Amino acid sequence: MSSFADVFKNLALQTGFATLTWKHYVMILIACVFMYLAIVKGFEPLLLVPISFGMFLVNMFPDIIADGGLLHYFYLLDEWSILPSLIFMGVGAMTDFGPLIANPKSFLLGAAAQFGIYAAYFLAFLMGFNGKEAAAISIIGGADGPTSIFLAGKLGMGGTLMGPIAVAAYSYMSLVPVIQPPIMKLLTTEKERKIKMAQLRPVSKMEKILFPIIVTLVVVLILPTTAPLVGMLMLGNLFRESGVTGRLSDTAQNALCNIVTIMLGTTVGATANGEIFLRVQTLAIIAMGLLAFAFATVGGILLGKVLCAITGGKINPLIGSAGVSAVPMAARVSQKVGAEEDPTNFLLMHAMGPNVAGVIGTAVAAGVFMAIFGI
Repeated sequence: MSSFADVFKNLALQTGFATLTWKHYVMILIACVFMYLAIVKGFEPLLLVPISFGMFLVNMFPDIIADGGLLHYFYLLDEWSILPSLIFMGVGAMTDFGPLIANPKSFLLGAAAQFGIYAAYFLAFLMGFNGKEAAAISIIGGADGPTSIFLAGKLGMGGTLMGPIAVAAYSYMSLVPVIQPPIMKLLTTEKERKIKMAQLRPVSKMEKILFPIIVTLVVVLILPTTAPLVGMLMLGNLFRESGVTGRLSDTAQNALCNIVTIMLGTTVGATANGEIFLRVQTLAIIAMGLLAFAFATVGGILLGKVLCAITGGKINPLIGSAGVSAVPMAARVSQKVGAEEDPTNFLLMHAMGPNVAGVIGTAVAAGVFMAIFGI
């Protein structure tokens, strides 16, 4: 009889219920909320579904990301900066840099949106984080998940802060449609939001081919540590624009990017183990990431307002908010907010210029931090 009771007891101890704490249940609830936002509300489901399911899974079976677990090997590819670089190749293959080439002032808006990164760096430093930790946290302000993971890995944060940083960065990327509009409406007038911008000039094929080559040459020679990100971004774009590598372009922007997104998103979510995630330090990182993202949005819009004044009202300040790296989510938000004031106002292509400039800008910011710390 006692042996039967022991067997039953052992079976009960093998269930997930035996090892879960209240922190795991909280994270499971948060994962369900994220799945709801992705599936029902449509908030960037390609990102939020794998992230939320990884979060859901790890809080029922934490060993799935422990040494020897399935997701542990995916996570190593994050730490080694392989998956972030491959994501950048896919992004490059999907991106048309034509709006940026046609309107070089977009570079300024993309640069202004990096203000949030440096503001968060000094804030984190003042809150007691060391230099490398502050740098890794601050890059969340660019709303660029792959770059956040890349920099955290390079700065040696893989075993400590990479999980919270990655979850925060990807979450804010997914929640761009929720976070940005209130800030955009607060800082702009109805008249500014209704500004219609002139049609962009046509961009030649030669310009589009030369652009990734020249950007790689300039950026990598100045900041060699950006080569994995900027190099893969521009290689993917060269696949797209060269006209002779259609199969490679198709693979990079579809099959490869989808596979890497599944692996990267699931492992990012799986780093949100309740026992590790629900700490004061982690919550502080998420709060600073939100502030950094807000400051980045503010920086882009304020420069947009300056350029609007300088050009006599030819630039809609809303496109400045697209200077963060969330491509193309931020550009779509600029279009949506502008269309709410005037349904005939089409800002999407104008907003894509600062948006793709922001991708380059965030990679450069990561390179600056690596140069500062001698990585």
